Amino acid sequence: METNKALLFLLFLTVSSVFAYEDVFIGVNIGTELSDMPHPTQVVALLKAQQIRHVRLFNADRGMLLALANTGIKVVVSVPNEQLLGVGQSNSTAANWVAQNVISHYPATNITTICVGSEVLSALPNAAPILVNALKFVHSALVASNLDRQIKVSTPLASTIILDSFPPSQAFFNHTVKPVLVPLLKFLQSTNSFFMLNVYPYYDYMQSNGVIPLDYALFKPLAANKEAVDSNTLLHYSNVFDAMIDAAYFAMEDVNFTNIPVMVSESGWPSLGESNEPDATVDNANTYNSNLIKHVLNKTGTPKHPGIAVSTYIYELYNEDNKAGPLSEKNWGLFSNNGTPVYILRLTESGSMFANDTSNNTYCAAKEGADSKMLQAALDWACGPGKVDCAPLSQGEPCYEPDNVAAHATYAFDAYYHMMGRTPGTCDFNGVATITTTNPSHGSCVFSSLGRNGTFLNGTAPAMDSTSSSAYPAQYLNNNVFSTTLIILGILGLSVILL
Repeated sequence: METNKALLFLLFLTVSSVFAYEDVFIGVNIGTELSDMPHPTQVVALLKAQQIRHVRLFNADRGMLLALANTGIKVVVSVPNEQLLGVGQSNSTAANWVAQNVISHYPATNITTICVGSEVLSALPNAAPILVNALKFVHSALVASNLDRQIKVSTPLASTIILDSFPPSQAFFNHTVKPVLVPLLKFLQSTNSFFMLNVYPYYDYMQSNGVIPLDYALFKPLAANKEAVDSNTLLHYSNVFDAMIDAAYFAMEDVNFTNIPVMVSESGWPSLGESNEPDATVDNANTYNSNLIKHVLNKTGTPKHPGIAVSTYIYELYNEDNKAGPLSEKNWGLFSNNGTPVYILRLTESGSMFANDTSNNTYCAAKEGADSKMLQAALDWACGPGKVDCAPLSQGEPCYEPDNVAAHATYAFDAYYHMMGRTPGTCDFNGVATITTTNPSHGSCVFSSLGRNGTFLNGTAPAMDSTSSSAYPAQYLNNNVFSTTLIILGILGLSVILL
């Protein structure tokens, strides 16, 4: 009996060491199907302000990779599906892709993973036969550059390839994909990589015709007698997410793989949907993502692997208004394209807070496309009757460049907004101003927002585009110019860092 206990303990240590190859984290996916996609430097400014340390890109956009350089943010880059055939059919094409999109940016940009395609087995079945070759070719290019230990290679898969997923112990992979999946799992095992799975309890709930309770999908606390029980293992499941993860583990066991960790490459909940999607609401999206973050970072693990948490990328950073499909497809984001949070995640109960609670880190900026004459009038008022010190906008001063009315108005609007304590209505200026969480600072022109406990939060952010210049009325400049040394406390005042 003692021998059996010792063997079980050793097995647990082995599994734990394989699965816990790095600390658990929450990351975000960054989609780009927006009609007004923020500039890469604006995206990175938002990531920094939110203390988001892990991101997944659906491509290898050069601008994003350059903007992410020297930030320490860990980055997943992707070979898009449309490039998969070329990479999977030619070793040299794969090597060129890695050279151009990875090696040329690493290590300044902290690339940790290459995703080869996305949901290929279900979304692009004709390319399935070359998927494993594509992964091997990409990995070979990393080996040739001695980067295979630093950068993993995997491919995100849809959870729909797992059949009979409840009870989890009965789960198995769709037989049609096994000819590709078994070699894929061998590759992941041999390279010490992870099984990337897209997990969407929202769709399972929607397609269950009432069988799956909403609370069970949203991680809401359930009474013990309300939990789902796997009749084969007697394991209790209090949420869909854990059941789907364990179904993946059991499905891998079914084909004799027991030591490949699962990483969730996408998960989330839409905040708005069509009339036939009544549960795509802001409150449900907030509840799901808040509970998901707490569940992952608390390292609860799953019933099959308790204490072994599954790192997860939330889908997604921005709402994507150009996304095809129903209304819900456009509304998975935590933020709108101007950096305004769609909702404030509720995480204070766990003693931590995801930083998109930006009520104490907001700015007032000129609305994009606002009428230049109205902007000029509002600027004149702010620097005159509004009593804003506009001396930094004088020629030769830190905020003179870019010399255009929108940039100057943003400085004056934000100064007035903070001078008035950011009270409602102080960032309007007859409709030409808007509140944003993106710090408009640029170069030596620093916009400061008064943060918690009276500290100043200062972050890097991009310069606004310089367009046509307009003469600034010097008579409104405040003459009592003085220099202020900003005490830069960074984001350390925030109560959590998503590692």
